Amino acid sequence: MRRATILLVGGDSELWSQVDRVLGRTGCEVQRVAAGKDAAARVAETPCLGVLVDTATAGMPCSELIKTVNGVAAEIPVVFTARQRTVSEAMEVMRAGAEDYLGRPIDSRHLVALVERWRSRGHHDMRPEVNRDRHSGFDDCREIVTRDPAFLNTLKVAENIALSPATVLIYGESGTGKELLARFIHERSDRREGPFVAVNCAALPDGLAESELFGHEKGAFTGALNRKLGRFELADGGTLVLDEISETPLPIQAKLLRALQEQIIDRVGGSTPISVNVRVIAITNQDLAVAVEEGRFREDLFYRVNVIPLMIPPLRERPLDIPLLARYFIEHYADRVGRPAPRLSSEVKEHLVKREWKGNVRELENTIQRGILLCQEEVVLPEHLLLEGPFKSFSTGKYMVEAGLSMREMERRLILATLQNVNGNRTHAARMLGISIRTLRNKLREYRDRGLVLAENSGAAVGMG
Repeated sequence: MRRATILLVGGDSELWSQVDRVLGRTGCEVQRVAAGKDAAARVAETPCLGVLVDTATAGMPCSELIKTVNGVAAEIPVVFTARQRTVSEAMEVMRAGAEDYLGRPIDSRHLVALVERWRSRGHHDMRPEVNRDRHSGFDDCREIVTRDPAFLNTLKVAENIALSPATVLIYGESGTGKELLARFIHERSDRREGPFVAVNCAALPDGLAESELFGHEKGAFTGALNRKLGRFELADGGTLVLDEISETPLPIQAKLLRALQEQIIDRVGGSTPISVNVRVIAITNQDLAVAVEEGRFREDLFYRVNVIPLMIPPLRERPLDIPLLARYFIEHYADRVGRPAPRLSSEVKEHLVKREWKGNVRELENTIQRGILLCQEEVVLPEHLLLEGPFKSFSTGKYMVEAGLSMREMERRLILATLQNVNGNRTHAARMLGISIRTLRNKLREYRDRGLVLAENSGAAVGMG
């Protein structure tokens, strides 16, 4: 059994020495790349338990680094560290999806506990973890909730064709739940016991797209230290979802066409074609016919993936679904924080139905989640949703939110309001906010240093205006 590998990105000799010394005692191997641009390639070659990034020397924005790493290994945890942590940088790394944001020198006990937590999740394998159970924009809300006639018809067609091996192309704006529909088809097919592998074509690192999709042989190129299975082989016997297929590089499109037509792939550096048994579901928020006209997408590939086109209507065209989804998300997020589900005021219901919802179901879900966090009563009011439009300035009596308020200040008020909502319990507040207790402590320390007084006996905020 190979040793678990931790990848260190950037950092100086002091950080390298500490991480190698501390984690070496836990049986981990620590590997290092000098910059963020090299991280994805190393993760592709060497499956890692986790990635530790020094923000000062990574050489690229945190969000971009996480995107490239997760494009190779969807579930791999990424942690950032900095000598001088700042609130703005903490916000950036958390929004990007980082698991934690550590100060330096790193607390050795915390580092060991972090690695043990990764081990307990069972993500480490001889290959990168594939996305098997995540739905973009839906957290763990996995049901399709609709009473819209057009969407119901789409679901009926999807169920009818689920047992067919035909390729499916799902159209829809961002946030409508396209990957959720792809899983709906997979779970009703005769492949339901096989793997469900999703890959975001737009997130595939430059130069590694072919290797990620089709795999490579040992020694195929510099740094190819081991044979690597591509996503087609990982999905053998199941379903492969190609998200944002319109962003696939043209040279790779030709190879995709062959894989779809013949169910045969060639690993990079390989000499023997490999047969695969994969049902492909392509996803796009673009008009592929226009992409063909503009020369960005191969016409023959378009006809190959467009065998069964399915369209998910945007939320603004599904007014019957808005109150239904709102109630669904209220019950879901209220249950997650262990409280009774509040009801929506008539004014909120009216506004939700009239809103354009450019971010579709994902935007509605985030709005309702925010309302659950800020609502301390039995009724969700407009001021709890922090929406622009008719509610540009409002007050709850405890704090004030105004149009033009900085994100930093908005974050401060949300954190302090959440603490008040849980009577100062920092563990509960951190869980509701989706951040670590350590991050919450650091933010409260920052607010205290800036002269924003906290009630010491409860941790709840005072003077939030």
